[in-house]
Amino acid sequence: MDFDLCESNAVCMGIAPEVFEVREDDFLYILDENPPESMRPKLEEAVRSCPRAAISLQD
Repeated sequence: MDFDLCESNAVCMGIAPEVFEVREDDFLYILDENPPESMRPKLEEAVRSCPRAAISLQD
């Protein structure tokens, strides 16, 4: 996650709320830094959908 690029638009939260959360302070929080492999499709969608390209996956 590149927090310098992130603009807290909550697109990722809409796709994977189990992992991403934008709170009332308008900051994005990572709820699970090591999500299960079963979430990979959602996480890949979040990466593709981020308008600022602030998210990446690391194996």
